[in-house]
Amino acid sequence: MIAAVAGTFNVLHEGHIALIERAFAEGDEVFIGITSDKMASGSRDEVLPFYMRRKAIEEYLSSKGREALIFEINDIYGPPELMDRVDVLVVSRETEENGKKVSEWRVNRSKDPLRISVVDLVNNRDGNKLNATDILKGLYSRNGESDTIKIAVGSLNRVKVEAVREVMESIYGSVRIYPKDVKSGVPDQPFGEETHRGARNRAVSALDDCDLSVGIEAGVFEIYDGLFDVQHCVIIDRDGRITSGMGSGFEYPKEIAELVRKGSTVGDAVDRLYDKTSVGHSEGAIGLLSKGLMDRKTLTKQSVLAAMIPRM
Repeated sequence: MIAAVAGTFNVLHEGHIALIERAFAEGDEVFIGITSDKMASGSRDEVLPFYMRRKAIEEYLSSKGREALIFEINDIYGPPELMDRVDVLVVSRETEENGKKVSEWRVNRSKDPLRISVVDLVNNRDGNKLNATDILKGLYSRNGESDTIKIAVGSLNRVKVEAVREVMESIYGSVRIYPKDVKSGVPDQPFGEETHRGARNRAVSALDDCDLSVGIEAGVFEIYDGLFDVQHCVIIDRDGRITSGMGSGFEYPKEIAELVRKGSTVGDAVDRLYDKTSVGHSEGAIGLLSKGLMDRKTLTKQSVLAAMIPRM
């Protein structure tokens, strides 16, 4: 018996977990379809990149010792070569009609109809539907709580924001993360001590009425005759206490280093040399250069955790 579930999974939350868990209860095998960036952006103002949404599901499954076939979908029907093998489709009350359309689509192609398994919506603390949009705005935690520690992030970059969310959840459990558009006060490509100063400026500017505020800046440093990337994180609390940390550094290839020394940002240099677009808001230069063995969020999490160590 194969059970399938599909969705955007834009910030994996308790509602998504309920759907995934139902799929494992219904099927001996589980298929999980994740909407492509193009499909997801058509119905939402803000969407995490596909690779981050996929990785979040992979990490959840790994924590439960489970395996599933994960694939990208570009419409509500999914790839026929996979979906024609499915016996049960798991949907929420909100997407039940789409589930029926998928079943009708199969019948129209002389395939057996799907059995539809409907999961009730998960509500937040205030009794409304828990949704990723409210979580991304910082109104609720991932599990729908509103009375939790309030943490600002001095950036709208979702790689940074989700890195902070994951580190702070591992320390505090339930957290609300508020992304704030603030200025770093340093050049777009920080060199040396500008990196720490930019991170501190971001943290201070974003604090407002939050319990903690996190500033993150990636800069380049001339070390060991090479140009190294090192992420800096600064955290400030309501009492004015500041703690700092750094992630692990890596050396840029000479071609990138030369362009950066001549005035280019790392992101622009990578885009130019590797024919990429906005790599800084996706897997980052490290994801490209390490061939996917490490991504920018992992590096960012290192710096955030390091800055939290004096507080733990």
